Amino acid sequence: MREINVREISEKVARLCVEANYYLGEDVEASYHQAAEKEESPVGKEVLKQLIDNVNLAREQQVAMCQDTGLAVVFIEVGQEVRLTGGNLKDAINDGIRRGYEEGYLRKSAVKEPIWNRVNTGDNTPGIIHYDIVEGEKIKIKVAPKGGGAENMSALKMLKPSDGLQGVIDFVVEQVENAGPNPCPPTVLGVGVGGTFEKAAFLSKKALLRPLGEPHPQPNYANLEKEILQRVNSLGIGPQGFGGRVTTLAVHVEYYPTHIASLPVAVNFNCHASRHKEAVL
Repeated sequence: MREINVREISEKVARLCVEANYYLGEDVEASYHQAAEKEESPVGKEVLKQLIDNVNLAREQQVAMCQDTGLAVVFIEVGQEVRLTGGNLKDAINDGIRRGYEEGYLRKSAVKEPIWNRVNTGDNTPGIIHYDIVEGEKIKIKVAPKGGGAENMSALKMLKPSDGLQGVIDFVVEQVENAGPNPCPPTVLGVGVGGTFEKAAFLSKKALLRPLGEPHPQPNYANLEKEILQRVNSLGIGPQGFGGRVTTLAVHVEYYPTHIASLPVAVNFNCHASRHKEAVL
């Protein structure tokens, strides 16, 4: 049994909150350059050039790449051979979020209550935390700041099983078309299929953590990702909605077994700044 003090978790979360907002992942940055080569629209090419410049400036000046530094979404995998000491895990994660957003001069976007008391909490807590117990004696932490513009375009639908493959594709493409420029394209799409209402939404969020463009290991789902990507990039929305071939950088699909009477499908949008960083303790 390995002991880990929750202070270590708090420190890692604080660092990851800052790094995720300052430093775009190499996979996402590489996709900008690939998109610039593919894009035929002169305006679209210029937008992609500006996105690349913005990434470089954020990294060099160590500032947030976007003013919307998002709600802090944290995925934490705790090995079952780990014994946590020194306090409560949820409190430690929220303490890390609080410290990271203060020390990194990141915008605080959390409100206390969604309808009657929309007052800023002042420290971007509480975070959205997803826990998983896994084998081993390590802890893996992934922090994915999620901006409001892209999140607001996300959707879920309970399809009928008879809607099948085409129903899944049509639903995702329809959501991208309806979203237009609102999620700050070129986007990354996470698609969750199966499970229950809430499981499909969770899968769509988790899908966004996969290295950009890495295909699903199962060929049929990898082909589904390719088909959706081709369809949405044929819509002509383009970078930032100014028209062009590159509306979406990648589509990642995750699935889960489901009820015989159900076919839940969720699509979660990430803007072009598809931010996430991880660390292992």
